[in-house]
Amino acid sequence: MSGYVIAYAPCANCGVSFGCNPNKVPSVRIDGVREPICLVCIGLLNAERRDMGLLPFVPEPDAYEPLPESEL
Repeated sequence: MSGYVIAYAPCANCGVSFGCNPNKVPSVRIDGVREPICLVCIGLLNAERRDMGLLPFVPEPDAYEPLPESEL
């Protein structure tokens, strides 16, 4: 029998804890460490990027969903 895994972490931008797929969640590097960004903040960052004429960040469809434990 196999299960699913969801990681919980604080968002690097707002600090709110959220669930995510640790292999696919969008992230930034802070002091060389990969730190996850929540979906709400991705929306806020994309609004800023749009205003600057930059392309938006597009998270993978399952970035905020559980993943099969076999994919860890």
